[in-house]
Amino acid sequence: MTSLYVFTSIAVITSYLFNPEKTKKGFKKGWMKFSKTLPDYLKLLMIISVILLLSQDFIITYLSQDNIFIGLILSLLIGSVTMMPGFIAYPLAKILVNNGVPYMVVAGFVTSLMLVGIVTFPLEKKYFGTKATLMRNSLSFMVAFGIAILMGIFYGEVFI
Repeated sequence: MTSLYVFTSIAVITSYLFNPEKTKKGFKKGWMKFSKTLPDYLKLLMIISVILLLSQDFIITYLSQDNIFIGLILSLLIGSVTMMPGFIAYPLAKILVNNGVPYMVVAGFVTSLMLVGIVTFPLEKKYFGTKATLMRNSLSFMVAFGIAILMGIFYGEVFI
């Protein structure tokens, strides 16, 4: 990460030495774009903060259903509306598996968590449009469902 900062600093200094006006103009444009998107990102961060209040016990309780397909549907829905980075999601998946949640359910949860973005919908809609955002989220949900079913078949939790 430090090398990225060093490289960026050198690039900015070089740009400034060759053309100070263009560099200043670039910083002004960057600041304008940043200030326009900042409110949307702050809203998104607040929503994510509330969602992350869900404890692992809450998730385990709802995903450890007696009926594996109800657990799968719940995992897909919870994963779709939750947002967390991979370095948190993957250890959580191990905790879920260790607590008896079937692999198929965990696969559905983690895959929908990474692919489907209900929380990011307003921001995504603003930049890509409603149709593209709905299409991406719908296809991602179906892919997450398909991956979960394949994992269930692979681990012997579902039989064809």
